[in-house]
Amino acid sequence: MNAEQRVVSPEPQPNDPRDYALRPKKLSELIGQDQVKENLAILIAAAKQRGEPLDHVLFYGPPGLGKTTFAHILANEMGVNIKVTSGPAIERAGDLAAILTNLRAGDILFIDEVHRLGRAVEEVLYPAMEDFALDIVIGKGPAARSVRLRLPRFTVVGATTRLALVTAPLRARFGAVYRLDYYDQDAMETIVRRAAQALNVQAEDEGIAEIARRARGTPRVALRLLRRVRDYAQVRAQGVITGDVAREALDLLNVDPLGLDDVDRRVLRTIIEKYHGGPVGLNTIAASVSEAPDTIMEVVEPYLLRLGFLERTAQGRIATRAAYEHLGIPYPDEQQGRLL
Repeated sequence: MNAEQRVVSPEPQPNDPRDYALRPKKLSELIGQDQVKENLAILIAAAKQRGEPLDHVLFYGPPGLGKTTFAHILANEMGVNIKVTSGPAIERAGDLAAILTNLRAGDILFIDEVHRLGRAVEEVLYPAMEDFALDIVIGKGPAARSVRLRLPRFTVVGATTRLALVTAPLRARFGAVYRLDYYDQDAMETIVRRAAQALNVQAEDEGIAEIARRARGTPRVALRLLRRVRDYAQVRAQGVITGDVAREALDLLNVDPLGLDDVDRRVLRTIIEKYHGGPVGLNTIAASVSEAPDTIMEVVEPYLLRLGFLERTAQGRIATRAAYEHLGIPYPDEQQGRLL
């Protein structure tokens, strides 16, 4: 199964509806991420009191947790415009220069996947973030000369799932760096309940809790599961999402009570059954389950690590006792020469 086709994938999918109405517009409307919210509230209040734009902000963490939503909230709270782009979309330095020269004072430039900016593009971004200036070279050869254009004071908001891949010079230019973490069960239930109301879906508390429990602590996954359960309830349960209806619908989607799907279970079974629980290398696992190594590392592993089903070691990946128990596979003891 392609990672983009997984119903529990935290990555945005081409067929996902753009439910802007479901996105919170203000910090007060946002559920979860309390520490980040409190820090941002102070940052916004201080900037408003000084009459200055926000400092540059970098959000990092697993996909689907609201980095884009936070960027839009910052723009709304500050009452400014936001320009949205991504690292892969800015191919040349000239592309970035065109974006920067169209910004107005206080505007926010949101760069998703900021770790994928090219080196030449970053060199243009450094003085823009630090000195609010754009250095342009006019002409070629001996006649070439550099011209510095002044830019209005603006804010760069970056988002990345791979903080380690953001170069040190770029990371140093962000005045505020925040990590977004997975949402707890209470926050997920509130998110699902609010989305159900916005979508005019009749859902009981037990059904909401079941969807939230299997959504892997990720709002994007929760909203996708809610839509699929809504479809099931509409066709087979008079449109009401009860606990039983939610369980039946999610079981039909092969999403188990902990939110694992076929790909997750296949990865665990491969490590346990083919390689005796590990350690086994990432590329070997990827080849065995016919998935790209990046997909395993960025999409599958984070949740398995969070559940305690997987361990990363210098020798490779190891399945834990909890993984054996979840799959109903007897755990080998040390006398059989297997790893704990």
